[in-house]
Amino acid sequence: MAVPPQGMQPAALPTPRLQLRGITKRYASVVANDAVDLRVGVGEIHALLGENGAGKSTLMKIVYGVTRPDAGSVEWEGQVVSIGSPAEARRRGIGMVFQHFSLFETLTVAENIALAMDEKCRPSALAPRIREVSENYGLPVDPDRLVHSMSVGERQRVEIVRCLLQSPRLLIMDEPTSVLTPQAVLTLFETLRRLAREGVSILYISHKLDEIRALCDTATVLRGGRVSGTAIPRLESNASLARLMIGTELKSCQLVPRVPDALRLELRALSLATRDPFGTELKDLNLGVRGGEIVGIAGVSGNGQKELLAVLSGEALSPERGMVRICGESAGLLDPARRRALGFGFVPEERLGRGAVPLMSLAQNALLTGAGTGMVRFGMVREQATRRFAADTIARFQVKCSGPEALAGSLSGGNLQKFIVGRETGLEPKVMVVAQPTWGVDVGAALLIRQALLDLREAGVALLVISEELDELFMICDRIAVIAQGRLSPAMPTAELSVERVGVMMAGGVDDRQTAHVAA
Repeated sequence: MAVPPQGMQPAALPTPRLQLRGITKRYASVVANDAVDLRVGVGEIHALLGENGAGKSTLMKIVYGVTRPDAGSVEWEGQVVSIGSPAEARRRGIGMVFQHFSLFETLTVAENIALAMDEKCRPSALAPRIREVSENYGLPVDPDRLVHSMSVGERQRVEIVRCLLQSPRLLIMDEPTSVLTPQAVLTLFETLRRLAREGVSILYISHKLDEIRALCDTATVLRGGRVSGTAIPRLESNASLARLMIGTELKSCQLVPRVPDALRLELRALSLATRDPFGTELKDLNLGVRGGEIVGIAGVSGNGQKELLAVLSGEALSPERGMVRICGESAGLLDPARRRALGFGFVPEERLGRGAVPLMSLAQNALLTGAGTGMVRFGMVREQATRRFAADTIARFQVKCSGPEALAGSLSGGNLQKFIVGRETGLEPKVMVVAQPTWGVDVGAALLIRQALLDLREAGVALLVISEELDELFMICDRIAVIAQGRLSPAMPTAELSVERVGVMMAGGVDDRQTAHVAA
């Protein structure tokens, strides 16, 4: 290390935008943050890395005024401050895009954003600004659209635009690209780089290591609530960053070729009108998924994925019973419980509210979809069996929580996702439909979930995976189809496709002639 000549003082570092010193936050059963130090410069894009439950979100909630630390100090532009609320954080110039959305589903985009603005503003007056900002940043949203009609990816855009409207000096982004398309991610990165050049500091939380290396100037890594290291991402590899995060070498999933079994899930000329004025009509969908194979469906949010998931799960019924077949049975008019009785398993894209009830324990959430198993006998709940099933799921999927009685809403997003996937696989389905399986989970958890899906495939289960993570689909799928404008392309062998080709299909729609093809 170079030492300055005698009599000369080293140049003082510029005042950072944000400096955290010794931040500690304890909860009843865990220390979420343990003496954490963090420094973010003006115009710096700073990554915060760590496994699910490592303390990242807690730390950011402290910066944003949602949570108060038990010890340590927060310095904002050189001054020690106490940020008592999100409103105070916004007044100081701190904005945050949360991993879990904070939107009212029965309100429009403009009404939601107006509620989040500190100054009073009528939604109608705010709408032109929303259009302008969203289009400038390549994240188009319709300010008059009702939120309940939007896909997860579209809601993510609303959250990002809401934050950008407040012209923050520090922008905290918690998994902002988890359900964005590759094209939208590139556009967002250009926006973030432009903001950084203008002096905006960005704290970026993501489990996508390629993104971190491409975008971020520096990185702080948390493990078990403590800082385990710092790095310059562009000088690191995915493997070295993963080692800092999880403390061990990261293994990889292997898709072993196998001959698929009989058809387990079929769509036969499925068409479905939508009552939602902003929804997508499904048009003549044909698909077959065999036991022992994984078929992936790629697509840009809002092209019919939400409607397809509803008609597969039984939340929406098809016009004719034979348009959806499960294990050889016509199931298009069956409710979700009767489909589960046929061997159908389902992981929805929304973890909280659909995948799990936040205010119920993990054991109770296991019971919600496992009532047809040994957890219920003669109409009576077997509480010991229910807790044992939940405990086994927690152990198998390495879910970080206090046990089966932990409330679902108390888990980090990635740990809740592991529990939901574990719950569904533990019910031994014959057919499994999974939406966004690794949305917002760390690299270790993503590997565990993907391996669990591959294990189901080896056991002869038919799996349909709907994901906007193209790399994920290419990693675990035998065949891939593309949904665009409510139409579905033929499912082609993954080896015959490229990411670029699928991306073009996602953006440009599907040829009408392809929809007549029934995948065998």
